[in-house]
Amino acid sequence: MVMITALARAKINLTLDVLYKRQDGYHEIETVMQSIGLHDRLEFRPAGGGISLVVEGKGVPRGADNLVFRAAELVRSRTGTKKGVAIHLTKAIPVAAGLGGGSADAAVTLSVLNKMWEAGFSPAELLKLGEQLGADVPFFLQGGTALARGKGERLERLPPCPALGLVLVKPPFGVQTAAVYRVCSPGQALVKPGTRAMLEAIREGNAAGIAKRLANALEPVVFGMYPQIAQIKERLMKAGAIGALMSGSGPTVFGLTADLESARALAGRYSEPGMQVIVTECYNNTC
Repeated sequence: MVMITALARAKINLTLDVLYKRQDGYHEIETVMQSIGLHDRLEFRPAGGGISLVVEGKGVPRGADNLVFRAAELVRSRTGTKKGVAIHLTKAIPVAAGLGGGSADAAVTLSVLNKMWEAGFSPAELLKLGEQLGADVPFFLQGGTALARGKGERLERLPPCPALGLVLVKPPFGVQTAAVYRVCSPGQALVKPGTRAMLEAIREGNAAGIAKRLANALEPVVFGMYPQIAQIKERLMKAGAIGALMSGSGPTVFGLTADLESARALAGRYSEPGMQVIVTECYNNTC
């Protein structure tokens, strides 16, 4: 089989509610997730003798610490295949940014190797494998617009949202999800997302309604740890975003605009030293 090239798309959270801490140590969440245009690129070549991974990008784990490598090992161990693969990963999604880059890469790896190695996993079986690698991985196997519950693995596909432009702003540091959840107190959340109202806005195709209902219960926690992130959100709104929100556990904040052209204009008005600013859009006109 010849080389296979695939794109691993990032995500944003339009809402994120933390309901309670479960007995297994995870938090029960409810979140509306959306694929976006920003992506990593992965190339897979058949190879003998095992798994090799080359990574282009700063701050990205190599070898067995990378979710791509772990995903490939998982498929190999479950199938018992002796086939190998050489993987080249080119990163564009910032690391530890709340955009799900590692999980997206893992999902693509599961999907491609299922085909390349003729593993025969059904979509449901791939979702179960993905769950073993990370709570977000099942979403990336599906993509688009979805309501996620549980740890993030229970998915309900939603209608595509209106086409919106995005300006992503990431400060020069990462945020570890586990550290945020350790100090999160669901019963005392200062922000309570209106998930049902967001779903209604999505089904109506109401871009203004979506922007109005953006909410993330983790924002007060992370803003307390990193006040700079709250300032990014404020600056995006002052620059003309129709809505702004921290994605996931941060630190990336996204500003919504009516379209990609408006996003480019917004990025031109946003100026802050040391910040990584990325202009993109909702994937397949869905947001």
